[in-house]
Amino acid sequence: MTKFDRRMTMITLGVADLERSTAFYERLGWARSVASQEGVTFIALDGIVLSLFGRKALAEDAGLKDDIAGGFPGFSLAYNVDSEAAVDEAVQFACACGAKPVKPPRKVFWGGYSGYVADPDGFLWEIAFNPFMPLDDKGHMILEQ
Repeated sequence: MTKFDRRMTMITLGVADLERSTAFYERLGWARSVASQEGVTFIALDGIVLSLFGRKALAEDAGLKDDIAGGFPGFSLAYNVDSEAAVDEAVQFACACGAKPVKPPRKVFWGGYSGYVADPDGFLWEIAFNPFMPLDDKGHMILEQ
């Protein structure tokens, strides 16, 4: 069974207003990647990607209600891997280590393959294969500026 490397590839914030949040981070001097699309903004940081996604859409993607009391914290951490099989293995390994399965791995609307697990405190991890954002030799996502 594959272990998790000690890395995180992306933090996704579930935001109330995508345009407002994107503008805020751009004012900080953080450039929006050309990989961004309608409904999602990607910003390459040093060794990690910041993703801005609508809060309701993020909850729906994880299969949860947009409700803090119901367990949705409004953000997710991501662990990206290089294949669909690696997603399946990483989800299985995380669950064997005590993670709670939230959404089983499957093909997703944006063209990749992902699933969600929650750590013991309920923090969401998306484990994903994104064929549009390759990983470098250290496992960091490669985004064009």
